[in-house]
Amino acid sequence: MLFFADSALSSDNAVEVVTHPGTNVKQYLSRNLLRSVFSMRLRTWQNGIPIRVFVLPDDAPLHSIFSKKKLNLFPYQLRSAWDRLVYSGTGQAPFVVHSEEEMHTKIATTPGSIGYLSRARIDGSVQVIHVNE
Repeated sequence: MLFFADSALSSDNAVEVVTHPGTNVKQYLSRNLLRSVFSMRLRTWQNGIPIRVFVLPDDAPLHSIFSKKKLNLFPYQLRSAWDRLVYSGTGQAPFVVHSEEEMHTKIATTPGSIGYLSRARIDGSVQVIHVNE
């Protein structure tokens, strides 16, 4: 039953990875590279621009859909990786925004930024990044 509910939610709110348009990242990234970015292991883009990762809160439905569909990870796995970095002093957690509107604004105005949005919220102020298997 949960599977059907998740499928219905994900088809209605298809999620896309987005970056700041000036980041000059390829429009296709591998799933492994995307995991490295969102697990905070990769800190700069190939052109040297620092990566700024924005995510919704752990309990946000879109965060769960993004984690499962784009990264093939559960949200708790991401949280565990972030907590390890923070508590060991070797890194930091991503920036948490509290709404898709805030995510859109941050991505559109922060050079080097990456995040995710539902397709309905995507416009020309952000660049869509497709995920290769």
